[in-house]
Amino acid sequence: MGRLPLVTLATILLWTVGGLWVDGHVGRPGQLALGIFTACLLGAVLARHSPAVRLQALGVVVFATLGEVIGSLIWGLYDYRLENLPAYVPPGHGLVYLAGLSLATICASRPNALLVVAGLGAAVWGIAGLTFLPATDVAGAIGCTFLVLVLLTTRRPVYAGVFLVVAVLELYGTALGTWTWASSVPGLGLSQGNPPSGVASGYVVFDVLALSLAARLTVLGSPLAAARARVQSISARIAARSIG
Repeated sequence: MGRLPLVTLATILLWTVGGLWVDGHVGRPGQLALGIFTACLLGAVLARHSPAVRLQALGVVVFATLGEVIGSLIWGLYDYRLENLPAYVPPGHGLVYLAGLSLATICASRPNALLVVAGLGAAVWGIAGLTFLPATDVAGAIGCTFLVLVLLTTRRPVYAGVFLVVAVLELYGTALGTWTWASSVPGLGLSQGNPPSGVASGYVVFDVLALSLAARLTVLGSPLAAARARVQSISARIAARSIG
């Protein structure tokens, strides 16, 4: 397996814990500095991974940022502490994906165990939100149902890893007050917890879209690379003839 997944996961978890704590003590200029550092960290971590993983992580950043704009700034599902979209959030989504992927890689020898833990965790959390948790969480239960179905049908450990990472992130971030979820889904009236138990289902959608985008770009990249090689070969032959 190598040390890369362990180093990646540990680095991201340490920065998440420290970075969100720092966020609670700074204003918007401080958030901008956190954003720059987070983007640099994402770039440094991605440099150690394969081109395919880089495409997937950057795809998650794109789709998740669109989701943030719609979910927070437009729809009002949740609000950040300063009622903005902190600069560290977009690159942070890339780190979350890499953390989930790293966890799945670490558990590669026992992928079913990771899937079972994530599936049971989602199911228990969803049921708890409908029974004994302080805030009734109907929206979260719907999200958890979707997530469990995805895990059962796709059996992709990366989704399980992302769920567990997001669960920790959401519980920590909301406990600090970095962001707060609305008590009900605007426009639908469905109650939701803070955080909703099924919030990781949104990340799964981002992952699916990112993986699809990466696959399409890879398919398109092969003919382009072949064409580039042919052009370079022709250019080399012409240069050789000119010299001769």
